[in-house]
Amino acid sequence: MTKGESSRTGAAPLVLVVALFFLWGVANNLNDVLIPHLKKAFFLTDLQSGLVQSAFYLGYFFLALPAGLLMRRYGYKAAVIVGLILFGAGALLFWPAAELRRYELFLSALFVIASGLAFLETSANPLITVLGDPAKAEQRLNLAQAFNPLGAITAVVVGGQFILSGVEPTKAEFAAMSPAQLSAFQAAEAKSTQLPYLIIAAVVLLWVVLVAITKFPPQASRPTEHDRRQEQVDRPILGLFQRPRFLFGVLAQFFYVGAQVGVWSYMIRYGQDQVPGMGEKTAAAYLSWSLVGFMAGRFAGTALMGRIDPSRLMAVFAAANVVLTLVAVVVGGHTGLLALAATSFFMSIMFPTIFASSLKGLGPLTKTGSSFLVMAIIGGAVLTAVMGAISDASAIRFAVLVPCFCFAVVGLFGITARKNETTAHDAVLAGGH
Repeated sequence: MTKGESSRTGAAPLVLVVALFFLWGVANNLNDVLIPHLKKAFFLTDLQSGLVQSAFYLGYFFLALPAGLLMRRYGYKAAVIVGLILFGAGALLFWPAAELRRYELFLSALFVIASGLAFLETSANPLITVLGDPAKAEQRLNLAQAFNPLGAITAVVVGGQFILSGVEPTKAEFAAMSPAQLSAFQAAEAKSTQLPYLIIAAVVLLWVVLVAITKFPPQASRPTEHDRRQEQVDRPILGLFQRPRFLFGVLAQFFYVGAQVGVWSYMIRYGQDQVPGMGEKTAAAYLSWSLVGFMAGRFAGTALMGRIDPSRLMAVFAAANVVLTLVAVVVGGHTGLLALAATSFFMSIMFPTIFASSLKGLGPLTKTGSSFLVMAIIGGAVLTAVMGAISDASAIRFAVLVPCFCFAVVGLFGITARKNETTAHDAVLAGGH
C-alpha cells in the first residue's frame, strides 16, 4: 500500500471518531435542559432534579473499567461499536419513559446512555493522544475536543426549542388546576422529550453501521503488543497506584467534571432565581452563549498551547474561574449570571489537558489509565447532587462555592503537573520505568 493510499484509508475512521466528540456533547448537554424541564414536570426539588446527572455519571463510573478491559482485548473499534449500541438503546428508552411518565425510567434511560458514552470516551480520548507526537498530545486532543462544545451548543439550542415549553405556571396556578388539567400538563411536558431523543437514536444507530463497515487502521482494530504483554505480566491497576501524578490527575478530573456539570446543570436555575422575571427559555439562551464561549476557549486555548505550556495555561484559566465563581456567589444577580456564564471559556481546555497530561509516560498502562480518568467523571454525579442539597438548604448562589473549590484543585494540578512531568522525564533518561 502506498503512502497516499494509507492516508485515504485513515481519513474515514478519523472523521467517524471525531464525530463521536460531537455526539457525546449532544447527550451530555441535553441534561442541562432536562434538569429544569423534569423539575417542572415532576415537581422536584433541586436535589431530586440533580439526580439526572447522578444517574448519568454513574453510568460512566460503572462501565469505564469494563470498557477498558474490552478495548485491551478487542481494540478501540470494538469499544466504539458497543458504546454506540448502548447510546442508541438508551435514547430509545425515552419513548416509554415519557409514555409512562415515570421519573425513575428517565433516570434509567440516562444511565444506559452514559454507559455507552463510557465506552466511547474511554476509547476515543486515548486514541487521539497516541496518534502523533506525544509532546503535542494535549494540543491534539484539545483540537479534537473542539467538536464537543459544538455538540453541546446544538443540544442546548435544540433542547431549548423542542423540549422546554416555556409554559411555567406559578404555584397558585398549579393549585387551581383540576386533576385532569394537571395530568395533561405533565403528559405534555414528558412527551416533549420523545422526538429529540428518537432522532438521536436514529443518528447513533446509523453511526454503528458506518463504523462497523469502515476499515480502521490496525492499532484501532486489534490489541497492541503492549496490551498482550500487559495481560500476561502486569497488574495494570496496581501499576497505576504507583503513579502519584496519574492519581492526582484522576482527582483533578473528578473535581473538574463536578465543576463543569454543576455550573451547566444549574445555570438555568441560577438565572431564574437571581434575575427577577427571567424565564426558562431566556435562561437557556445564556447557557447557549456560555457554551459558545466554551468552544471559543477550546480553539483559543489550543492556539495558545503552541507558545505556553498547557499545564501552566490551565492553572491560569483555573484561577480566573475561581474569581468568576466567587463573583457569582458574592454579587449574584445579573452580574453573577454573566460571571457564571463566563467560566465556560476558561473551563474549555481543562478536561483534555488533565486527560492527556495524566496519561503521559504510562506506556502499556495507558488504556487502563484512560478507564480511570473516565471513571473520574463520577464527579458530575456526586458534586451536582451536593450543589442541589446546598441550594435546597440555602440558595442556589451559595451552591456555586462547590465549583469554586473544584477549580482551585484543578489549578493546583496545573501548577504541579509541569514539575512532575519534568521529574518523570528525568527518570526515564536515567533509566527509570
